[in-house]
Amino acid sequence: MARVLIADDDSAQRHIMASILKGEGHDVLEASSAEEALERLQQRACEVVLTDMRMPGQGGLHLVESAMKLSPAPEVVVVTAFGSVDTAVKAMRLGAYDYLNKPLDRDELVLLVQRASEKFGLRRDTQRWQQASRVNIGQGLVAESAIMKTILETICLVSQSDSTVLIQGESGTGKERVAKLIHSGSTRKGKPMMSINCSAFPETLLEAELYGYEKGAFTGATSRKIGLLETAEGSTLFLDEVGDMPLSLQAKLLRVLQEREIRRVGGTASIPVDLRILAATNRNLPEAIRQGSFREDLFYRLNVIPIFIPPLRERKEDIPPLVSQLLAHPSRRKSIAPEALVVLLRYDWPGNVRELEAVLERISVLTRNSEIQIEDLPVELRQGKPKSTATQSIGSGFDLPDEGIIFEDVERDLMIQALERSQGIMVDAAKLLGMTYRTFQYRAVKFGLKGQ
Repeated sequence: MARVLIADDDSAQRHIMASILKGEGHDVLEASSAEEALERLQQRACEVVLTDMRMPGQGGLHLVESAMKLSPAPEVVVVTAFGSVDTAVKAMRLGAYDYLNKPLDRDELVLLVQRASEKFGLRRDTQRWQQASRVNIGQGLVAESAIMKTILETICLVSQSDSTVLIQGESGTGKERVAKLIHSGSTRKGKPMMSINCSAFPETLLEAELYGYEKGAFTGATSRKIGLLETAEGSTLFLDEVGDMPLSLQAKLLRVLQEREIRRVGGTASIPVDLRILAATNRNLPEAIRQGSFREDLFYRLNVIPIFIPPLRERKEDIPPLVSQLLAHPSRRKSIAPEALVVLLRYDWPGNVRELEAVLERISVLTRNSEIQIEDLPVELRQGKPKSTATQSIGSGFDLPDEGIIFEDVERDLMIQALERSQGIMVDAAKLLGMTYRTFQYRAVKFGLKGQ
């Protein structure tokens, strides 16, 4: 039951409401003015406030506005004379939950207080959960850039649901870490998250790992095996690199998402499963759909809540706090000179956070200095670009003519060559030029180039 404050200068009306609500088990406080009501609210937090609009002194609207500034703010129900809808609307714009017309109906009063109390409880629990989640998530995810702060907020929100989430991004951006954070903030966190890399197994083994099998299902199946879809009962299953899943298994996964049941290999019984599925991929799935290597219906089932993690080169504000976090690891315990940090900021990090962590670990092992200097950094970082045969061949085989060039013409010509070499597949052409698919697609539109 809720603690309810009734603010009304009409003592008879106030006592009637108090009597009704006490009869329903609520803890009721009373006040005869807005000023007295605010004093009581500051002394004892209340879930629900019932206030008359017309009272001596500052009145009901002032009480609504002041109550909304409290922490936690109660749900306010205003009581108005019949026909005073305009006053009620003003109160609701200030944050009031709802309004009641005089003369009061007993059942309506009881029901509205109950609903307001439930809303207060839900809002309070959500705020507590989000605060706790931000503490936990903040320990595992650097969010200095605006886009990562948005992703952090999304993680907090989706963790409260059981919806399927598709996490997309280049290799090394931290897709599995995001999945773990979603699971750790969910109601399923009491059980460990199961995970599997869909590109690490051949088709038959992947099916056996996911669905399990019955004894005698195939040669070597000497006993029953429970698959990950059953093992993850009541928990979360993370499907990493789901874009590499064979088409035949995509159809079976679609059935799991639709029917919430599985069938073991060699079995005939349908087994209900209660689990949440999180999936991740570094592939461009819309492009894979056009190529016929990924099912469109499965994409829509997985892409209920999409989270796209941008590459590190597009969120360089995150590099300094990432470096600090990684160097604080017990196996490293080093600082970095400002000049060396500038070099890290200039580098494009094609391997993203995974490459950054590997580089810092290598430096920590190979240098005895407590502070990392520029000379401690690998050569490719000091040059500002990752080593690649493509950049080396262009750098050594192209001389700028004396009359200069039109750079956009060169860029367009290179993109045409890349499209021709990749049979018009934009995602492959982008890789040849070291671009992201989205960058290539944007420039292709700019130059009027077409691809698949």
